Amino acid sequence: EYLPIVGVAEFCKAFVELALGEKNEVFKSSQYVTKQAISGTRTLRIRDSLLQRFFKFSPNHPREIIHLSSGTLACTFMVIDPVGSYSQPIFLVFGCDFISTLEDISKMLQQNVLLHVCAHNPTGVDFHPEQWKEIATVVKKIIIFVFFGMAYQGFASGDGNKDAWDTCHFIFIEQGINVCLCPSYARNTGLYSEPVGTFTVVCKDTDEAKRVESQLKILTSPMYPNPPVSGIWIALIIMTSPDMLQEVTGMGHHITSMWTQLVSSLKKEGFPNYCQHITDRIGMFCFRGLKPEQVERLTKEFSTYMTKEGHISVAGVTLDNLGYLAHAIHQVTKVI
Repeated sequence: EYLPIVGVAEFCKAFVELALGEKNEVFKSSQYVTKQAISGTRTLRIRDSLLQRFFKFSPNHPREIIHLSSGTLACTFMVIDPVGSYSQPIFLVFGCDFISTLEDISKMLQQNVLLHVCAHNPTGVDFHPEQWKEIATVVKKIIIFVFFGMAYQGFASGDGNKDAWDTCHFIFIEQGINVCLCPSYARNTGLYSEPVGTFTVVCKDTDEAKRVESQLKILTSPMYPNPPVSGIWIALIIMTSPDMLQEVTGMGHHITSMWTQLVSSLKKEGFPNYCQHITDRIGMFCFRGLKPEQVERLTKEFSTYMTKEGHISVAGVTLDNLGYLAHAIHQVTKVI
């Protein structure tokens, strides 16, 4: 069974409707092009190939320069590395150094920046609405090409439409900033083994959208002539079913609840350190702020595993192990 090069049209349309809203002028006028992709990594690779061929770079930078936050996952660098080089705005362990981030973005004349719509992995640090507005103002002024990583719609607020709409539509697209959307559905639909993604370019008009679609077909044919078929139908059912979307909402609320209960368990242990950064985090992930030697003790003495930077995924935290995890963290961090 072969799909068209652009993939399942119903699914592509369902994604844009979820991300931008059915009343959005870009959506209603088909002022965009969406192509089915292979999860998030291939989506990023498509974007790189498209811009490397057609984006007008600054005369001082004939090749593409992509800016990623210092909290970006290592695999992102490996996906994009063959195409460009990098600079990194700053994320702190306990929050975002927004002043430094905004200063860095303001220097990116005719360059590219990857922004995460919500539930940033691995830091859990998201920009606030007012900060997004400041970023959009700078982006519009100095002509940065923005592409949004979108792997956790629904896992921030519990509302997949809101998670994407507030940023992509209200703050950027409404200001006339055309962007790329690079979502993955591995997490929020549970389809890790059935790689499902899309790549969307918001265009200035329908004619431009047709030209971009034609070039996308040419670019992606050597990568994969036809998108995978099985996972896409599952994702389509989830995205178009109110009952299934309600389950995503439930998972978003569950994630928030688990972080809150972890902090409560830490306090019961007598943990004296600052904990608010855990409940301030949004989504599945959080940097606990542990030192590598403390993480090593967690592994050796308590059989508790995480990255050496103290990166915790809520997927590994349950009601059954909350108390044990809090006790272990307290033991390796307390001052004797």
